[in-house]
Amino acid sequence: MTKTVLKNILQILIILIFNNFLAQKTPEKLPKNAVKDTISKKDTIVAKKETLDDVLRTKADDQRRDIPKKMTFLNKNAQVKYQDMQIDADYISIDDNKNLIYARGKQDSLGKIIEPVITTQAGKKYETNEFSYNTKTKQAIAFNARTEESEGVIIAQKTKKYNDTVFAMRNADYTTDDYFIKKKDTAADYFMRAYYIKLIKTKKKSQIVTGPIQMYIEKVPTPLYLPFAILPFSDKRAAGILIPSFGEREDVGFFLNGIGYYQPIGEHFDLKVLADIYTKGSWNVRPQMNYQKKYRYSGTFNADIGTMVRGIKGLDDYSRNSTYRINWSHSQDSKANPFLTFSASVDVVSTKFYNNPLNNNYIFNQNVLNTQQNSTVTLTKRFLKLPVTITGTASYSQNFATGFADLRLPQMNVAINQFYLFKSKTGVRQGLIENITVNTGFNLTNFVNTQENELFKKEMWDKMQTGLKNNISLATNTTLAKYFTFSLSANIDNALTTKTLNRYYDPVKNVTVDEINKNLTGFSTFTTTASLQTTLYGMMKFKKGSIVEAVRHMVTPSLGFSYSPDFSSPGFGYYRNYYNANGALTPYSIFEKGIVGSPSIGPVGALNFSIGNNIEMKVKSKSDSTGVKKVKIFESLNITGGYNFAAKDHPWSLFSINGQSSFFNSKLTVNTSLTLEPYKIAFNPGETTGIRTEQFGHFSVQGFNVQLSYPLSSEIFGEKTDYAKKYSSKGEVRNENYYFDDDNYARFDQSWTLNVNANYAYSKGLNRFGSKIASIGLDGSIKLTPYWNINGSTHYDLVTKELAYTRIGFSRDQRSFTINFNWVPFGQYKVYDFFIGIKANILSDALKYKDRSFTQPNAPF
Repeated sequence: MTKTVLKNILQILIILIFNNFLAQKTPEKLPKNAVKDTISKKDTIVAKKETLDDVLRTKADDQRRDIPKKMTFLNKNAQVKYQDMQIDADYISIDDNKNLIYARGKQDSLGKIIEPVITTQAGKKYETNEFSYNTKTKQAIAFNARTEESEGVIIAQKTKKYNDTVFAMRNADYTTDDYFIKKKDTAADYFMRAYYIKLIKTKKKSQIVTGPIQMYIEKVPTPLYLPFAILPFSDKRAAGILIPSFGEREDVGFFLNGIGYYQPIGEHFDLKVLADIYTKGSWNVRPQMNYQKKYRYSGTFNADIGTMVRGIKGLDDYSRNSTYRINWSHSQDSKANPFLTFSASVDVVSTKFYNNPLNNNYIFNQNVLNTQQNSTVTLTKRFLKLPVTITGTASYSQNFATGFADLRLPQMNVAINQFYLFKSKTGVRQGLIENITVNTGFNLTNFVNTQENELFKKEMWDKMQTGLKNNISLATNTTLAKYFTFSLSANIDNALTTKTLNRYYDPVKNVTVDEINKNLTGFSTFTTTASLQTTLYGMMKFKKGSIVEAVRHMVTPSLGFSYSPDFSSPGFGYYRNYYNANGALTPYSIFEKGIVGSPSIGPVGALNFSIGNNIEMKVKSKSDSTGVKKVKIFESLNITGGYNFAAKDHPWSLFSINGQSSFFNSKLTVNTSLTLEPYKIAFNPGETTGIRTEQFGHFSVQGFNVQLSYPLSSEIFGEKTDYAKKYSSKGEVRNENYYFDDDNYARFDQSWTLNVNANYAYSKGLNRFGSKIASIGLDGSIKLTPYWNINGSTHYDLVTKELAYTRIGFSRDQRSFTINFNWVPFGQYKVYDFFIGIKANILSDALKYKDRSFTQPNAPF
């Protein structure tokens, strides 16, 4: 027997004797946690409290137990499992005295961690260099911990776990870079750095709360430095403070833009209230509400209410303007109620709103050039069994150039679906009688043209006009001699209005006076039309061997005759006469300034003609599988005119020619129009406005317009290269993929587009000197690298020989964020805008950086 075996036997005997001695000793007073023996009332066993709540399982390539120090050491491929936690590391030590588990990652020869400690708990994985865990308090401390949450990852120099829901971190970086999270790259393309971060995790939601935090791009700090940040990790909406942007503008001073609060309201609504504050006194409040109910409706409401202060009070450059904008859009789901639909598109602004743009997007989108603003609210009722559709509308149209607005409130239209007047005897409609269709309806309108400051005041109601119109249209058609289509139609218009015109000349004031009489008056008019139309084809074939094989010409001639009586005759009572300033008897319509229109002057017995042309040719083509291809010479070439047999003078109408065609494989599109005056225009000496004479046959140009557009691109001028076949070497620089040639130069598809637009318009009319407009526009983009893109647009005025609106921009698509820069270098609104936006959903509205010029305010944060 060896000494070691003998020593172990003696130790076991001593322990047994000592335990027997303790078991025979009876305490005078039982402790609270003593357990009474059911067999003997004299004996008791004291239950010692365990330091571990579960079994601690360990394994490693090398394990060592220090019994006196109550320490366990695990080396190489060490693993500890305790409750729902698993620790994998290169080295782990367990201290039973301190209830402490310590783990360290694998080190190289210099002591640098090359493999981290992997800690898994509740399905979450944490990577650290060093890790300490107290099994009694369940608190932990980690160094250089990597914690993944939702779409991002946090890397902290030191992390302390207080419990399963609260983690405190120091010197931490947060990023949503997917390449970095998946360890495709050792450096994140951006991160947010904070000295202190608290991660709070609950069953319902998790969130990050930070102290001062700064954004870094490619490890370079940016000016985005926030005093704090709250990032919720939850699919549900959460209320919170909205971080503003900041900057300086020369005319309004320093500002905070977009400071506010977001508040969800129930399941279907949310509210965002933003404010813009300027140091020179300007301010703006912007409530924004969104609402949605599935399969029922959705909509948004936005408002801008504020005061713009420019200059210094007391000086000439000082101005103070109150501006507002109210925008509301509402749409109803088609499944909600097919018989009753409601929609709204309301956009009402003050007349000076676009002269004081608070948002750079108004400039880049050219909203500052708006001269008209329209709003419409519509309610439509349909019936299951009745062929009737009732539409109620309220509309508001603003003209910023004149300062006037058109209000139609309410406006109702009752439309009866088209129906046949007679039934078919055979089931197949044929002939003029069986093909007669009827269309009819009513339109009620309340209209007023007023100024903004008169809205819904007595002045507006006094000018309000009410009109009711009814139209009855009958039409029929049939085929004559197999090749001709014969059509007949008749239109009857009935109108009622509440106001009529009384005009006279006041010799004392030397003005023409228009009096509006409030009385109910109406009129009726009718016209009839008969037309005959056919289609003719012509083909010219060329000799064999010619490049052009054939030319096809399709002609669509149409003749129509229309008749209506002279509604200006005294028998109708629609027109009256007054003596003008020269003493001449001048006719006028009593409905002239009404909303239902005026009956036509003079009898109409006109013969109208229209000739439509389509010319194509077939040419040989090696690229086409059939060996030939069609080339369009004129897609359409229409000539129209007319002769009024009932007119006392100028029976010929103006002649119009309109053409459309495309060339170069339909790339170049050309649209043109020409208006010819058949009568001679005579000018008196010194006069710039001419008189239309009765001399026929001069055919002077009264108007001409031509528009050209041609989209250019890299695909047109070169074949697309298959880089995978041409270059065998492939690599990546950051997130951009390239192919490399034998000299290690990067190759990629450097695509570009350039849209060229040209416009020329000439109009003369009765003026001696006509006016013309001519401009050339360019709009294009080019990819410098797979993720760098430059774009821009410009217009050159050929008449004034000046550049008009011009915009230059570039964009960079990073792995996890985008960079956009837009610049308007000259003009009334000079501005530049720099934008950085994070792609991750959690940060898409939280992390943005914008830099602006001093001439315009920043866009909403």
